[in-house]
Amino acid sequence: MSFCLHLPCNRPEWLDFTERRNELYAVISGTLFAIGWWIIIDCSVQHPSDIKALHAIGVISTLSLVMVNLVSNAQVRGESSYTEAACGPSGARAWLFIGFVMGFGALLGSTWVLIQNSFEAPSVSLFLQNSFIFASSMAYKFGRKESDSWGS
Repeated sequence: MSFCLHLPCNRPEWLDFTERRNELYAVISGTLFAIGWWIIIDCSVQHPSDIKALHAIGVISTLSLVMVNLVSNAQVRGESSYTEAACGPSGARAWLFIGFVMGFGALLGSTWVLIQNSFEAPSVSLFLQNSFIFASSMAYKFGRKESDSWGS
């Protein structure tokens, strides 16, 4: 094993994404989100009578993505300039918690529909949609580094 540690393995300069980390995770997150909605739209076209009200689960998952990513980590830690009343760290933590609960709830709801409908195409599409949206939310929230601007 120690032989592998001494192999010369330099990363090419063009492969260094540390300076463009925020842009990279924004693209990854947006792609995952688009794939999730693309899957459910395709299933709605193929099976128009099977989906009906199940779109609400995807909408809740999308709302969760927005809620989770509206709150910065600095606001949760109490390091931002908004420290008064409901906009303080307690309000930010509550908002973030509700967003995570909605995301997990949508993912669990789509899993329930998947198991209840015995792995039929619309339920698989719904589960994949919510999985991609949840992964998108996590990538965008925890993949980026906090800074004042995109260029720094």
